[in-house]
Amino acid sequence: MKVTLYHNPRCSKSRQALALLTERGVALQVIEYLKSPPTEQEIGECLRLLGFTPRQLMRRGEALYKELGLDAPELGDTELIRAMAEHPVLIERPIALANGKAVLGRPPENVLTVL
Repeated sequence: MKVTLYHNPRCSKSRQALALLTERGVALQVIEYLKSPPTEQEIGECLRLLGFTPRQLMRRGEALYKELGLDAPELGDTELIRAMAEHPVLIERPIALANGKAVLGRPPENVLTVL
């Protein structure tokens, strides 16, 4: 089994999640999503597996969220997903995917539930 981890090395929660998986010897595909942003399709798949709406996966506290007007209630899923693909800093992290499941690593221990 391989776990895919959407990771930001500058985020303490993401580093903790990576450490938890590494300590357990889990085979990992680590994607530094700020360097290699996920596509709209990949974000859509994460949302489907997480059971989240796009806004639930967005970092609504980011200044960019308000600057881009993403708090406008009339924006649909397509626009919000496109914004995350174009500005990956808006994506909450870390996200772990394995075994047809996905989980947001907040708290970091959540990533162990995909094993």
